Amino acid sequence: MRVFTSDKIRNVVLLGHGGSGKTSLAESMAYLSGLKDKAGSVEAGNTISDYDGVEKKHKFSVHLSLLPLIWGETKINLLDTPGYPDFVGEVEEAVSVADAAVIVVSGKNGIEVGTRKAWNLCEKYHLPRIIFVTDMDIDEASYRQVIEDLQALYGKKIAPFHLPIRENGQFVGYVNIIQQKAKRWNATGGIDKMDVPDYSYENLDQFREVLLEAVAETSETYMDRYFNGDTFSEDEIRQAMRVSVIDGSVVPVMMGSNLSHRGMYTLMADIVKYFPSPDRRSCVGIDPKTNEAFEADYDFSKPKSAYVFKTLVDPFVGQYSMIKVNSGVLKTDDLLYNAGRDREDKIGKIYLLTGSKAQEVSELHAGDIGALSRVADLSTGDSLSTRAHPVTYLRPVISKPYCYLAYQAEKSGDDDKLQQALQKIAREDLTLRTQGDPANHQSLIYGISRAHLELIAEILADKYKLTMLLDKPLVAYRETILGKSDVEYKHKKQTGGHGQYGHVKMTFEPSGDLSVPFVFEEKVVGGSVPKNYFPAVEKGLAERVLEGPLAGYPIYGVKATLYDGSYHPVDSSEAAFKTAASMAMKEGILQAKPILLEPIASLEVTVADERIGDVMGDLNKRRGRVMSLDPVEGGYQVVRAEVPYSALYEYGTNLRSLTSGDASYCYEFLRYDPCPADVQEAQISIRSAQNA
Repeated sequence: MRVFTSDKIRNVVLLGHGGSGKTSLAESMAYLSGLKDKAGSVEAGNTISDYDGVEKKHKFSVHLSLLPLIWGETKINLLDTPGYPDFVGEVEEAVSVADAAVIVVSGKNGIEVGTRKAWNLCEKYHLPRIIFVTDMDIDEASYRQVIEDLQALYGKKIAPFHLPIRENGQFVGYVNIIQQKAKRWNATGGIDKMDVPDYSYENLDQFREVLLEAVAETSETYMDRYFNGDTFSEDEIRQAMRVSVIDGSVVPVMMGSNLSHRGMYTLMADIVKYFPSPDRRSCVGIDPKTNEAFEADYDFSKPKSAYVFKTLVDPFVGQYSMIKVNSGVLKTDDLLYNAGRDREDKIGKIYLLTGSKAQEVSELHAGDIGALSRVADLSTGDSLSTRAHPVTYLRPVISKPYCYLAYQAEKSGDDDKLQQALQKIAREDLTLRTQGDPANHQSLIYGISRAHLELIAEILADKYKLTMLLDKPLVAYRETILGKSDVEYKHKKQTGGHGQYGHVKMTFEPSGDLSVPFVFEEKVVGGSVPKNYFPAVEKGLAERVLEGPLAGYPIYGVKATLYDGSYHPVDSSEAAFKTAASMAMKEGILQAKPILLEPIASLEVTVADERIGDVMGDLNKRRGRVMSLDPVEGGYQVVRAEVPYSALYEYGTNLRSLTSGDASYCYEFLRYDPCPADVQEAQISIRSAQNA
């Protein structure tokens, strides 16, 4: 593929609800632009975008993929993204390097949760956008209803560029609102002129007026002309539209059929006409030496710099680091500096990725997207520049995972292999992480949802031939005491030679600090227990608090005081006093009103107004305490509540079901509280059965 300069590049991300037709649209665009000789389909599993085995099996996108399309003299870097929220990290990575977006809406299904989320992402990243309505070849598709729903949500900025023409239930053509002309597709795929149907004039006049208002608002001169009843030429309208689309004050709506490849010519032409090239966008980094801003702005004349926005790891090919060039021109074998890791490396070859296929190129200009291979220690979020002009860029904000499950390898001998494979997948997927839970002797894996984690298990089986078992995680309960006890324990053994003798008298009571296991004090008078055995007593306590006598959970919040005891000049030892202290604590805890503590989370749920009752009712069932209810923009409210961790299992799945996916949640650890009696009894029974 030839080299393109910054002004001839468009970086466009496809966004929308799962199943709205993004991958099919990308496939159609790839076919019409000449990237493919024949269009594939999601059903057949032969699209460029969904190349992974798991994607082909499930028939939906899991990873973002890049399609460099050539349309005339312009290169469109099309970023196809998953529509399901389980893979939101892929979407966030793609959006971080896009300069514009096409939001795909199914004409049959209409506005869905994913549509609104896509819009909000564009707002967050200030992305110009076009809405493309698919499925227009389906009888149930209603373009008019989609327009009305969009205008109800987003107001006058929604500007339809086209109207569909149907004959005998067939999608045969469209009316161009700017030109006020109708066109029909012919058998060769081209278009023929036709008269505007009578039934289209009402909508044509209405939607054209919206366009003219948008044109008028681009300048005072145009505003005066509009109020004076003057008309605008097609060129004036298109120029004003370009300004308005780029600043987000107008969002064009277009439509077509992915399967019959109708509407894509116009879409790609309008992407080139109305979307900005990278050099029309701002991009700012920081010079780590001076802490001053570096305005890269995708300027090819400035010192070269790039940003790694995505990592791809293949068990056979190795690692690709997908980059966007933020300034300068990157060339093969350039020596680039990674300021975050303080190392300089020759980047070797530069690639363009087309789905899973890599093609070498000699250089990439500012604003272009490509990939590097086998650059040491390069990870998502890293910045590349030169040592003479170091630059670092802000890392993308990736959603934090809150759903977690216990996991283990099916075969005990595969534990190390499983960990290595998960580390590789986590380099690709920043919404995945693992951690240990020593209190419950389990390993935990965190993801966006249970569906996300189950798919990770499938990827492990497909790519790495490893089986990962997922299970309900154990809750990290703790044990403490409410009362005070005074115990005496004598550890005495005689085995023929030196015996064992350790004798302690101790009190146990609440320390008042549940964040530390225990506090140890000694108040021994008269040397009944020599000072050199005090550390042994403390060690015995430290071992005992790891597993409490009530249900085997760690002990927290106990004050242990050694006040008396005795020793034997020959048989006493550190080991003997260590054992005596441990056993004294076991008895002392049982005599001091032991209870279980459960972890409590501070939970925030953002939910649409109409779903608020369902969410609050569900929280009550989970022993949640609603602390506040605060309205936010867009018809949503934030519910803040305190909820036991045990009630958070499968919460994300349940919340999605309750709200049809129109809610999000996050939480963090707050404190430990005493368990209700029924919960405590249940846990003691479970642990007793496990240890039986």
